[in-house]
Amino acid sequence: MASLGFVGVTVHDLMKGRSQPPPRLGALPDFTFTRQDGQPFGLKQLRGHPFIANFIFTRCPTVCPVFTQKMARVQDHTAKLGTDLQLVSFSVDPAYDTPERLAEYGKKYQADFTRWNFLTGDYGTLKDTIVQGFKISMGREPGAAEDDLLSIFHGTHFVLVDSAGEIRGYYDSADPEATQKLETDAFRITREEG
Repeated sequence: MASLGFVGVTVHDLMKGRSQPPPRLGALPDFTFTRQDGQPFGLKQLRGHPFIANFIFTRCPTVCPVFTQKMARVQDHTAKLGTDLQLVSFSVDPAYDTPERLAEYGKKYQADFTRWNFLTGDYGTLKDTIVQGFKISMGREPGAAEDDLLSIFHGTHFVLVDSAGEIRGYYDSADPEATQKLETDAFRITREEG
């Protein structure tokens, strides 16, 4: 009986999602960074695949472990879409986050590396892409010591991007309803564009 209620809510949510597609919020600039396996990876490789982005760093002592666990849950909940939907975690601490460290970090969260990519690269280029392209905050408090991890800041919204590289939504990772809407919107976009 409870499962029928759950199915009803899911169908209702999907019906609501059908009535209003996610808005088009602007195209991302082209970018290429280094993936956890050392290979170049960017918008060119993502073309034709919607993706969900988040912004983390591996030695983060506060929000990143939870944000990454939520991305792992999104990975599980969208598994039936396979590689048609990609997940991309951008490091905001690229000097420390080498491809090797990102690979270890991804394994810790049981990342499926055919779908979930961890990117690092030049700090300035990453910051430009994240701040100017994704419109997500990131940086470091001025004058902070290099090892002051609490001086590193970044936004905690998931960003949904369609297969043409256009931003389709921002979803507060601290809000379970927003994360559910992210998954619903990701299914819709992936099925429409796939």
